[in-house]
Parts: sequence; C-alpha cells; structure tokens
Amino acid sequence: MTQAFEPDGATAAIDPKTFWRLLGSRPVAVPVVASRDIDGPAGLLALSATHVAAAPPTMLVSIGKSTSALKTIKASGFFSINYLPEEASETANIFGGKRGLSGADRFAAGLWDMLITGSPVFGDAVAVFDCAVDRVFDYHDTELVIGRIVGYKIDDVRRPLLSQFGKYTGLRIDTAA
Repeated sequence: MTQAFEPDGATAAIDPKTFWRLLGSRPVAVPVVASRDIDGPAGLLALSATHVAAAPPTMLVSIGKSTSALKTIKASGFFSINYLPEEASETANIFGGKRGLSGADRFAAGLWDMLITGSPVFGDAVAVFDCAVDRVFDYHDTELVIGRIVGYKIDDVRRPLLSQFGKYTGLRIDTAA
C-alpha cells in the first residue's frame, strides 16, 4: 500500500485505523513499561519507546492519556523500560491487555525485581532502562514521557521478542556472516 500526497506536500488525511495498521507494520522490539507507587505496580506494553539523547542519557515513551499506568508513572516519578526476550510473548499479551488483567495482577507471571528506582524490572529482560521522569509533554490524546536513565541491565545472551503486524517472533541472527 502506498500513500498519496496532497499538492502542497502534506500527506492526505490518515484515519486512526490506518495509522495503527501503518504503525504495526514496522518491526519493533517489545518493551513493557512498568512503575510502582503507593497503590502498587502498574505497567503497559509500549511499542513506542525510543532513545532521546546520550548526554544526558534519556528515553521517551508515548503513553495514551487513558492508559491507567500513566497515573502511576506520574505519581512515582519513575519507570522502567523492559525489552522482552523472545520466549516472553505471553508477558507481552498480558501487558498488551489481551488477558483481561490490570494493575498488580499483570505482574503475577514471570520473575520481577527492581534496580535503582523501585520500578518493577522483568528478570529475564534482554535490556532494561531504569528511569527517573525528567519531563512530560502533552500532545493531543498522548503524553510523551522523557526519563533520564539512572540504572540499566543488559543480557547479551537472550534474543529479543519482536512485533510486526500484531504478531510476535524472535530475532534470528546469522552467525555465519
């Protein structure tokens, strides 16, 4: 599918369904963003998480305003970004809302720990960024949360879980190259 452009160079209007289909076509690693406040842990599947800068080391997460975990992140001032390993597709389904669980119930499966901030950290994660909220920007129906990395964990043995077209797969690395 290709997109037409208007004569002034702007793209033609894209409806939300097309936008989500377009976004889902890109292969991305699968991160769970998690936080904890006085009411307990909360988390979400956040397929829009990316780096901002190396100095200071910062990450950005786009979170819909209706997402319940956003309140926890803003109240605590901390969050973790946990990139899931290929064997954790069920964890992705749980945090993606496909199992009907919410709040602390989402953390019942899997091994959860913490690093510096107290935010939940997935024990088998390929990579974890433990972040302190630096800034929050309001943008239409979304809040862009920028966090300064204050701790991290890397597992260079596990392979990451990837998402594309609503399906999960592992990353196959050609070691013969």
